[in-house]
Amino acid sequence: MKKGDFVLIVFLLFIFTCGFFYTNSRYFHSDDKYISVRVNGKEIKQITFGNEKKIYPIRTSFGLNILEVDKDSVRVIEASCPDKLDVKFGKIQKVGQSIICMPNRLVIQIKSRSKNDLDVIN
Repeated sequence: MKKGDFVLIVFLLFIFTCGFFYTNSRYFHSDDKYISVRVNGKEIKQITFGNEKKIYPIRTSFGLNILEVDKDSVRVIEASCPDKLDVKFGKIQKVGQSIICMPNRLVIQIKSRSKNDLDVIN
């Protein structure tokens, strides 16, 4: 390996690292984020984040899920599904993250109202 190869590798690693941090800070930390609650593919509720902790029961014909919304995160604290994977998942707080409860057909996703956000990053 020559000196020029080493310089090129370090330069490319620097560019990729800067791109990663730029994308992470720009697209996943939004001040105008909200929670979208969907049941069976239809959005039934939009919840905005507040300064205090709030509890939201989501009761549908498929079952019951109880959400706890903090200042900047959301989690499921109780569910009527048998496996309770959504309760075990924990908190989500970044735009694009989601909690899914298949038996209750519930999808909780953090979205952003700004136009510059990405839909998916591969």
